[in-house]
Amino acid sequence: MPKSGALLAVCFSAGLIGGLVSSLLLWLLGGWGLTAMAGVKIAPTLNEAWLYPRLIWGGLWGIPYFFFVSLPRTRRHWIRKALWCSLLPTLATLFFVFPYQLRLGQAGLQLGLLTPLFILFINFAWGFTTGFFTRLLWGR
Repeated sequence: MPKSGALLAVCFSAGLIGGLVSSLLLWLLGGWGLTAMAGVKIAPTLNEAWLYPRLIWGGLWGIPYFFFVSLPRTRRHWIRKALWCSLLPTLATLFFVFPYQLRLGQAGLQLGLLTPLFILFINFAWGFTTGFFTRLLWGR
């Protein structure tokens, strides 16, 4: 497999791991009641129907991240680039998924006023994990 194809597979896999970590973090925040304390109505239950789509979407969001690190001269600052890339799923969630697919208002404000901050935090967790595992799996 060419090196770019291998890096694409690594980015997808790292994004999948990032999806797992961010989903578990959201589940923990909801389970501990931190989302409710902040006035945000997000408290998912941990089951396959909720988790699997988030894993796949995490891997799919790893594909745009691939373009941030695809050139050999840009393969530095993996985590920082993944954190910047995590703004893409944040914007997609706040301005497409919540208002048009779930009908929860612009930026999901019907779930609570701090919903955008929770979504940003969760996607930063995805970005950090994706950048870390991409660097770990890719090596030097």
